[in-house]
Amino acid sequence: MREVTFLEAIRLAMWEEMERDPNVFMIGEDIGRMGGAFGVTAGFMEHFGADRVIDAPISETAIIAVCVGAAATGKRGIAEMQFIDFISYGFDQVVNVAGTFLYRSGGKTPIPIVVRGPSGGYVGGSLYHSQQFEAWFFHTPGVKVVQPAFPDDAYGLMKASIRDNNPVVFYEHKYLYRRVKGAIPDPSEDYIVKLGEARVRRYGDDITVVTYGAMVHFALEAAQRLEKEGVSLEVIDLRTVKPLDMETILKSLEKTSKLLIVYEAPKTGGVGAEIAARIAEHSFELLDAPIKRVAAKDAFVPFAEPLEKFVLPSVDDIVFAARELAAY
Repeated sequence: MREVTFLEAIRLAMWEEMERDPNVFMIGEDIGRMGGAFGVTAGFMEHFGADRVIDAPISETAIIAVCVGAAATGKRGIAEMQFIDFISYGFDQVVNVAGTFLYRSGGKTPIPIVVRGPSGGYVGGSLYHSQQFEAWFFHTPGVKVVQPAFPDDAYGLMKASIRDNNPVVFYEHKYLYRRVKGAIPDPSEDYIVKLGEARVRRYGDDITVVTYGAMVHFALEAAQRLEKEGVSLEVIDLRTVKPLDMETILKSLEKTSKLLIVYEAPKTGGVGAEIAARIAEHSFELLDAPIKRVAAKDAFVPFAEPLEKFVLPSVDDIVFAARELAAY
């Protein structure tokens, strides 16, 4: 086992996959000579060469399009968005090209690409460097969406995403990059975390909390605080947002009968809304209380720290919502 940061886990996963498969390459702004804005790809160009680690111009459309075209000929591209916010410039390539390609080719041409980059707030990144909009791609057929919370999952999910034959959008919460450390397996184990499987991070009896990304850590802190009050939270880390693991959620809900969904994106139209709708539609009888959501306000993320804290969900918000559920 190796003790690494969240960032290093992602870095090692990509490095090992490029060593394993010569068809894997990466492209992005400043990922070569500079090693990426956060240092995730430092040393890659020197080791793998400029033909596999490509410094691109400032065009997210071109970066993703190169990966799509290469994937159609048998390559596996990793497209870095310097900040995931700017994937909006390449939205057409993900949604209308990569996502539809296998269907349009009659199942003959898969597009194995990973579009990855730092996401999320809590770092004072302001408007264009703090967004969480996984719901855009959660809504898109043909595209998978991943957002890990711990180094071992980031490592195993990145490997699985690179090997997957579908387009994957991989969210890396920058708040976790160097704050969170954990053990990952030795390369000889060929460790993979299967896409579409959630993980119960904390077992409890009173309330099921479903979350992902940085919010997993917030939920676990809230669970520790509430334990002192006699309220037991079961915390489910989705890990893969799409495909959605409803089986794990329902199994937990059969025990607790109360559900709290926590996500960092704006509340309206988020992943939590779909989870709530599915349960209301198919498993309403499991509920002993209304489903609650804790999410960001329907606003942009401000630069000023007090305003950022006001807009984004907090541990206190989770504790408050859980107390209301427990008392229902």
